[in-house]
Amino acid sequence: MPEDLIPILVGAGQVTEKGVDPSAAMGPVELMAEAAWRAADDAGIAREKLAANLDFLVVVKSVLDVLQVEGLNVGIQNPPEALAHRLGTVKAKQYITATGGNTPQSLVNRTAEMIAQGKVRFALLTGSEAIDTMLKAFKAGLNLNWSIPSSLEPEPLFPERDGTTEEEKSHGLFLPINTYPLFENALRGHYNRTIAEHQKKLGQLFSRFTEVAAENPYAWFPEKRSPEEIAAPSQTNRYIGFPYTKLMTAMINVNQSAALIMTSVKTARELGIDESRWVYLNGCADATDHWYVTDRLNYFTSPAISTVANRAMIMAECIIDEIDFFDLYSCFPSAVQITRDMLDINETDPRQLTVTGGLPYHGGPGNNYVMHAIAAMAEKLRNNPGKKGLVTANGWYITKHAIGIYSTDPNNTPWQREDPVSYQRNIESQPHPESVQNPSGQGTVETYTVIYGREGEPVQGIIIGRLEDGRRFLANTPQDRLLLENLTAYDALGMAGSARQEKGLNIFSPE
Repeated sequence: MPEDLIPILVGAGQVTEKGVDPSAAMGPVELMAEAAWRAADDAGIAREKLAANLDFLVVVKSVLDVLQVEGLNVGIQNPPEALAHRLGTVKAKQYITATGGNTPQSLVNRTAEMIAQGKVRFALLTGSEAIDTMLKAFKAGLNLNWSIPSSLEPEPLFPERDGTTEEEKSHGLFLPINTYPLFENALRGHYNRTIAEHQKKLGQLFSRFTEVAAENPYAWFPEKRSPEEIAAPSQTNRYIGFPYTKLMTAMINVNQSAALIMTSVKTARELGIDESRWVYLNGCADATDHWYVTDRLNYFTSPAISTVANRAMIMAECIIDEIDFFDLYSCFPSAVQITRDMLDINETDPRQLTVTGGLPYHGGPGNNYVMHAIAAMAEKLRNNPGKKGLVTANGWYITKHAIGIYSTDPNNTPWQREDPVSYQRNIESQPHPESVQNPSGQGTVETYTVIYGREGEPVQGIIIGRLEDGRRFLANTPQDRLLLENLTAYDALGMAGSARQEKGLNIFSPE
């Protein structure tokens, strides 16, 4: 690859809009346009030059893209096309991503490769959410009229694939808040902690994230919180999915947008973009774990995260001890802990694990949070020339993974992204427990959670268990309040019981 085709990030823009009357608030397209213009300002180029030079425009799929709320008209049929019209660009190829929090980093990785191959000259990557405005408008009876029709469907850049099986959906695993606690309780068993000990650790972990959010001008909740405030359930901090309280969960009800501008060294020089704005993608990788939750090897490790970290660090010619700044995907504590463990970062390591404050405190704008993390990382590195920053991204349920290692210094060797197919096969070949859809007989709990209602009451138990022959099964518990309360008061890992089918659902009854 010619040296002048080295891919670089040259502009980053972020927008967080709070406290604005819904009738005057920006919609998703307006948010993306504002973030794009800020990214142009950050790169030191005129906004007109951004529009004139764009040949590649990609929008991260929004939650609102698939919502049809009666009376609000919020669905935008072709977001990339709508944004291109707003920016005044006419020649850019337009794409939309698939669903998943991994997509911003995967998008950067893919775009960098196309720049290095000479297929893309000047790229804008962006996304937005305006769910907070939408909810406030719905309550106020306002018609937002964000809907923008189009004669064309947006062209997908990544294939879309559902993250759950029908059996998983029927037992409650289609919601992240129902699924990630299963990983959390398995982690507690892996760490050999009591419920109280582990809850304390979770509060300590995320309290450090709030320290960063408190200093971040783009954070939705710029407030430092104590470990006790985060960990202890209360009237204002109820359990959502045991052991997660409200303050441990990603905040999706935000109005936020972020945008990145990427190009080559050659084009940056042609456009007069100062080298002080250049940030290099030194290393990157993408992979998936066994796709469905019930097919995982276990619920406290991720072979895919371990693999992408290894591949990215080989590409970047560094080791984990040489990384100065991190942003580990943080929708829930289990995502952070599994990633931290797979990166071989010790629990007592003093380095911060976020540059934004994380999804619960910075805000988790749908699939686009990591775009904010990369923007924040770029600013961090420009203020600390020569340092290295690592960003991880996670889609579905610790399923899809992407990683990027960034620096203001280029690699010592030619830039080349390894084809993920070369290492994905090794991950998929790893054996995992056989699952049975119609369990019957004695078994034990492998991991579990209890889902809570809005009034703070336990409403559903979800069990992943093993039959006596080692086969894995998924089940709900009987809807007995005392049983559900006991599952949160006493450790149920390894608990014995019996599994059966009842009205099309698997039921596990503890002995």
